[in-house]
Amino acid sequence: MTTRRISRHTCASPPHAEPAKRARCPVCLRAATSCICRWIAPVAHAVEVLILQHPLEVHNAKGSARLLHLNLPNSRLLTGEQFAPATLAALLADKHNVLLYPDTPGDRSLGIAPPPALDPAILLDPAQLRLVVLDGTWRKSRKMLYQNPLLQQLPRLPLRDMPASHYLIRKAHAPDQLSTLEATCYALMQLEQDVPRFVPLITAFDGFVAQQLSYVMPPGEKA
Repeated sequence: MTTRRISRHTCASPPHAEPAKRARCPVCLRAATSCICRWIAPVAHAVEVLILQHPLEVHNAKGSARLLHLNLPNSRLLTGEQFAPATLAALLADKHNVLLYPDTPGDRSLGIAPPPALDPAILLDPAQLRLVVLDGTWRKSRKMLYQNPLLQQLPRLPLRDMPASHYLIRKAHAPDQLSTLEATCYALMQLEQDVPRFVPLITAFDGFVAQQLSYVMPPGEKA
């Protein structure tokens, strides 16, 4: 009786080559093929802007905070969800701070303290103002507010009667919800009482949105 010998030798598959890392633009930090630096047109502004970005927004291709930062020379962009109180206190030192955030009475149930009233006197000198902006989805920005009591102590600047958002690449849950860039731009128009100076920033944003739409829409279609 002949027995068949089964070979235990198997052909090893060649090791998978590591995928080449895509080249990234050192300025906008996006892939070189989707660089947004063409939409950078810095706008002079007196009000300092502090952008606190949720970590999940850092690599979101639809996010506008990086473009906003690159267009505002007097701005800082930091990433985090919960900041050390001493770190946040240092960031908020030396100027009058205003949080760009709507009135949300329902947040009292979460233990979020009601904000102090905004004193109109602090708005008289834009150079002494700092606009604090939370970059994240509504749920994430609310969590950032909840986890950073120092932010709860800032007077708020709600935006009212704003134009419709140009943010066609992200779903809004309400008609008046704006991108981080749009909301900050309209706030600066209001605080510095100078609408025309910030219009180029909205124009740059429109170009950015059109670029992002071109990646997802079939050729020949228009938004």
